[in-house]
Amino acid sequence: MALRFVGFCTLLLLGATPLSAQEEKAAAPASPTANPQPDSRFTASDLFNLEVAVDPQISPDGRQIAYIRRANDIMRDAPRGTIWLVDVASGKERPIAAGEASYSSPRWSRDGGKLAYVSAEAGSGPEIYVRWMDSGEAVRVSTLPSAPRSLSWSPDGSQIAFTMQVQGEGLKLGKPKTKKPEGAKWAKPLEIYDLLTYRADGAGYLKPGFTKIFTVPATGGSARQLTFGDYHDNGPLNWSPDGNSIYFSANRQPGWENDPLESELFKLDIASGALSQLTSRNGPDGSPTLSPDGKTLAFIGFDDQELGYHNAQLYLIDAQGGTPRSLTANFDRSIGSVQWNGDGRALYAQYDDHGETKVARISRDGSRRDLFTGLSGAAFDRPYTGGSFSVANNGTIAFTGGSATRPADVMVYAGGNKRRLTNLNATMVATKRLGEVRKFTTTSSHDGREIEAWITLPPDYVEGQKVPMILEIHGGPFAAYGPHFATDNQLYAAAGYAVISANPRGSTSYGAEFANEIHLAYPGNDYDDLISIVDQAIADGIVDPDRLFVTGGSGGGVLTSWIIGKTDRFKAAATQKPVINWTSQALTADGAAFFTRYWFGANPWEEPEKYWARSPLSLIGNVTTPTLVVVGSEDYRTPVSEAEQYYTALRLKGVPTAFVKVPGASHGGIAVRPSQSGAKAAAILAWFEKYKDGAEQSAD
Repeated sequence: MALRFVGFCTLLLLGATPLSAQEEKAAAPASPTANPQPDSRFTASDLFNLEVAVDPQISPDGRQIAYIRRANDIMRDAPRGTIWLVDVASGKERPIAAGEASYSSPRWSRDGGKLAYVSAEAGSGPEIYVRWMDSGEAVRVSTLPSAPRSLSWSPDGSQIAFTMQVQGEGLKLGKPKTKKPEGAKWAKPLEIYDLLTYRADGAGYLKPGFTKIFTVPATGGSARQLTFGDYHDNGPLNWSPDGNSIYFSANRQPGWENDPLESELFKLDIASGALSQLTSRNGPDGSPTLSPDGKTLAFIGFDDQELGYHNAQLYLIDAQGGTPRSLTANFDRSIGSVQWNGDGRALYAQYDDHGETKVARISRDGSRRDLFTGLSGAAFDRPYTGGSFSVANNGTIAFTGGSATRPADVMVYAGGNKRRLTNLNATMVATKRLGEVRKFTTTSSHDGREIEAWITLPPDYVEGQKVPMILEIHGGPFAAYGPHFATDNQLYAAAGYAVISANPRGSTSYGAEFANEIHLAYPGNDYDDLISIVDQAIADGIVDPDRLFVTGGSGGGVLTSWIIGKTDRFKAAATQKPVINWTSQALTADGAAFFTRYWFGANPWEEPEKYWARSPLSLIGNVTTPTLVVVGSEDYRTPVSEAEQYYTALRLKGVPTAFVKVPGASHGGIAVRPSQSGAKAAAILAWFEKYKDGAEQSAD
């Protein structure tokens, strides 16, 4: 069922901590001269006041940084991006694209004289714009049928390459003989799909077509399509120094639909349209970037061993092809984005380590030197690793950096020092009492492995006080939490709960072996890790052992449902966008070829017992914990039917439950709209409050 708007408002009110009689008395006006201060705890209303820095792009000369300043628009109930320019020396900033449209993807021309970006105005599709930095004039240079992505300037600044979906015909079956009478109102025509992945989370049901590479003149004009065929040709795009070629990645093999990770590197000759395949390994090869002299191509990939997790490695290969050489084969971490330094002797690479995101300098001989840590991403709701960076010709690095109590700002690294250039949430930092975040570790009861976690304390926490606890479990499951800002955690903490964000086995940033502890065994011993973390927080004297609660989304929803099938220690649970039955999920999710191959090694009809043994639904007979079930109405990753199955099973079992559907929300976008994000957190808190002090255990 879909909640109406009034229901969301009610949930927001229910989520607030009730005032005691003494607090009510204190809240009443004392005299005409009284000046009561507003509540300094973090609230759902504060979600509309948050801003975050995204995609910082430093100019080639290192003097300016263009970045996306993303803020939540209270009138649209959605985030909106504007483009701001920051002077690196002084920190002064000014908006350069801040109208009613939403802006993204700022990219400098190689001489720094122009800035391309994408603008999506209300009522029209996204288009490419170019701003001339000396005059400040900006013009639209494209008229496109679908959204442009992966913008990349030609070396001489005359062209912009990009990728775009090209609509196809699709399969047609039959033709009705009856003609529609003039003025008749008929039902919509049939929708026919013939691809394995016919819908995708966040995109919905897919229109027929493929992603292709285009160029458009920087002064405007018709876009020219450069690649063709029934394959997706993907960005990022990288030009050769002479401007004659573009490098990209794609899977252009027959049966590409059934090989979801495979891709190779290609060189496209722009004049002739000829393609040269540069790699032929079993595994993904992507993110090609040429050295400044155009002779060496760096890329990211791995040899596919059909494991649940692989470390992505940094490779070098001759720009004309040859045998790739890994620079990080002996580095037990996964490489993210990379960029060459100005002289081409080394690359800068991003990677996660123990829940934090770092940037390192990696030389051509494979030697690595860590430069700095502290990158933060743009997600608000939960404390995931993330962030992005860019590098100027002089080696100055712009990046998004934050902390556990501050969303990401624009920061700069130069001369061995970090410096924050923006202060986007100064008012919140100055006026809100946020929960302190502490790191702690324990050993797993399963095998003694060290498990890391962070605990967010209530803002008014007093040492020695025992408070109720929420175990908040990350998704993925191949992902990681860390000391990063999280609105859910702060809302829970403001309501008086300690919130644990743990990295059990299977989490990334601890090496491939640690992540693959759950290969073909998830959920499994990660349960022991999570319970050990809870026991440690109790032993530390922070957590009240009689007031334990558990929640999590996606992979965290899986583990929430698994935990309450294994133990009744938790007073209440909230499983968010879970997988309950792996057979139905694998055959209805948007990544069927991936889940069956990499997480189970067989199809459901080949080894059904494996799917059932790892399905939380198999443990429903043990569940007595009052459980809230939450899902987005347009979730195609862990489809709505998964949550519906669990809710129905709980009702049939007689376990107290309720079903919360977030209207219009995808799997990845369940917390994008501030009102829904706040309402979801309030609903979970209200559910926990119902059972915090031992309420009746009845579904009726």
